[in-house]
Amino acid sequence: MSEQQTYLAPDVVPRLAAIDVGSNSIRLVVAEAQAGGRYRILDEERETTRLGRSLAANGDLDEKSIEDSLTALRRFKSIITGFGVEGIRAIATCAVREATNGVAFCQRVQDELGLEIEVIDADMEAHLAFQSVRRRFDLVGKNTVLADIGGGSTEIVLANGELIEAVYATQLGAVRLAEKFGDDLTLDEKFLPMKRWIDRELRKTTEKPAAPLHLLIGSGGTFTSLASMLMAGRGLSRLPAAGYRATRADVCHLIDRLRKMKPEERKATPGLNADRIDIIIPGLAVIDGLMRRFRVNTLQVHAYGVRDGLLLTMIDQLQGTSAIASPNQDEQIDRFAEACGVNMVHSRHVAKLAVEIYAGLREFYELPAGDGRLLETAARLQDVGYLINYEGHHKHSYHLILHSRLEGFRPEELEIIANVARYHRGSAPKKKHENFSELNEADRLRVRQLAGVLRVAGGLDRSHNQTIRDVKVNGAPGQVVLTVSADEYPEVDIWSCRRRAELFEEVFEAQLSVQWAGHANGALPSATAADGPAAQLESGPAPKVQQALKASGK
Repeated sequence: MSEQQTYLAPDVVPRLAAIDVGSNSIRLVVAEAQAGGRYRILDEERETTRLGRSLAANGDLDEKSIEDSLTALRRFKSIITGFGVEGIRAIATCAVREATNGVAFCQRVQDELGLEIEVIDADMEAHLAFQSVRRRFDLVGKNTVLADIGGGSTEIVLANGELIEAVYATQLGAVRLAEKFGDDLTLDEKFLPMKRWIDRELRKTTEKPAAPLHLLIGSGGTFTSLASMLMAGRGLSRLPAAGYRATRADVCHLIDRLRKMKPEERKATPGLNADRIDIIIPGLAVIDGLMRRFRVNTLQVHAYGVRDGLLLTMIDQLQGTSAIASPNQDEQIDRFAEACGVNMVHSRHVAKLAVEIYAGLREFYELPAGDGRLLETAARLQDVGYLINYEGHHKHSYHLILHSRLEGFRPEELEIIANVARYHRGSAPKKKHENFSELNEADRLRVRQLAGVLRVAGGLDRSHNQTIRDVKVNGAPGQVVLTVSADEYPEVDIWSCRRRAELFEEVFEAQLSVQWAGHANGALPSATAADGPAAQLESGPAPKVQQALKASGK
């Protein structure tokens, strides 16, 4: 089909429009959806309106920026109408999100233009940027950091392969920094305080990765301007900036060169747009700070970004009727676990045992029925952190699950699942742990209960050979008895279960006993097992009870 025929027959394929209302500029892309989640761009437009201009000074969007933005959006609406677009999605980021009159601005757009603006949070902004990167870069086997530098903020994503490990939101926007420290940064007394402030913000909002990073992938106008200037200096301005690689030395040398110029001299810099003259040094300083913080020496420019991720998301939703594009929840969990190298047989068996224990406890404890589903998912995903490394893998599991965007779970449910997986081993939940302290009191109790069950269930397959087939719960509040079925006495698994019982006993205020069904039916375990530590643990007092008896001399 020719391009002319496509224009004459807009009903043949869906046409979509994505609008990104940023702190520095507003961008429009009109595209034609294609098979396989791809699209063909029909038109693009960009207007620099500086919505974030006065944000640092007074927390408001100033009237001129608002009027300029309304004018730009009115033009965009006309372009969209001309293309016969079937689906429109407009998002706003940092400036509108933070401004005291951000809601009023969105209402004006709705009233005057009939256009609904969706204000997204920093986490969604980061995920949209990563969605774009994941489609266009080969991330397999690489530890990367993605930075999307905007006018008011920088969103950072740490990724292992195609899985997100952590998302960080910072106040490091190019326009915000220019407002805070001034646009004349040739003097050290202005530039150095800004550099220190960037370093402090990164230390405050981010954690260093557990494994060395291979690459910084950068999206946003600062990165594309960096590439354009470096390429122009090397006689490569004829080539697109997308995919261009640079080193930290390139960044530092360019900062030094631009700082030696007066603002009016920068206008003649090849590759630098006039509307970025006053914000380019703050933006480049953020890049330098990121490379220092994450100890990355190489960056690669991503010419797309949030609006590309938004379009891809719209197309995925549009084409999400096929089984391949939208696997069911169980398949999604398996794919996620397999991608992280999880032992699927072990994790599924632990999940089965955990659900059996939880169901049995509900006979004499008031526990939410729906939490069994969260427990099962946490059990199946508890070891996804192995993707990063074994040491502290439970902490990595928390981050990977939290940012997995598994469909079918509400965000608050995914947070519970991530926390339960986080505490399947290691220290018990504590209020000083940020991930745990952010939960309300009721959810903290749920996490402690589910993690206590998961630890015990994990112990019952410590041997990883599924010796214990199933488990039944008997007893009463204060005295819980687990009866396990196995062809032979599961010494290692019972021993491990009792070792992991402390959180369970604490949260359920109960002494936990574990017995083998063969023993309960009158068949004794082997003499070796009966005489060993496992047999003593099988029916002996709980650890706290043992300590109390020892202290009393009994």
